[in-house]
Amino acid sequence: MDIEIRADGLHISGYVNVTEKKSRPVITPHGKVIEEIEPRAFEKALERAENISLTKDHREEIVLAETRAGNLELYEDNIGLHYSTTITDEQTIAEARAGKIKGLSFGMFNVVDTIEQRADELPIRKISALDLDHITLVVNKQPCYSATSVEIRAENEIDIETRAIESVPKITDSTPKYDNTEYKNRIAKLKLIK
Repeated sequence: MDIEIRADGLHISGYVNVTEKKSRPVITPHGKVIEEIEPRAFEKALERAENISLTKDHREEIVLAETRAGNLELYEDNIGLHYSTTITDEQTIAEARAGKIKGLSFGMFNVVDTIEQRADELPIRKISALDLDHITLVVNKQPCYSATSVEIRAENEIDIETRAIESVPKITDSTPKYDNTEYKNRIAKLKLIK
């Protein structure tokens, strides 16, 4: 995860999830497994999605960016699900400056999978399709790839499984460290004298 603080906001980019990478043990509807998401699963999910939001700590009332608004870009490449966004929320910018952003997580539902049993090891759950519910910055929660939750949305019951990718954010602060307003005002006055 790359975090750059600029004058126009917080620019964040990286990978939500790496495809074909085995996870640590996760609790799923199939019990405890090792999980991997197959290539093109995210690409197909993005084609079906009307809008994906970027939230904070999986709180749907805190929307920091979204694909529909054009301030969140999501695509799958040969590594995994890549994201890029610019956030203008002052509290989130302050949290980034303080080093409080711990990672990224995502929510998925309508998961299509197969389970590969293994002799003396946990089974492998291979996810071939999913619907992407949201991605989220992890600030006040611990990002652990073993998190799973079930939520009920509106009138329909939807099993939302949440996953986090552990990464150490690289933070760059490119905002000016000084206030040059007085200098700019003096130049503007000189231009008016001519």
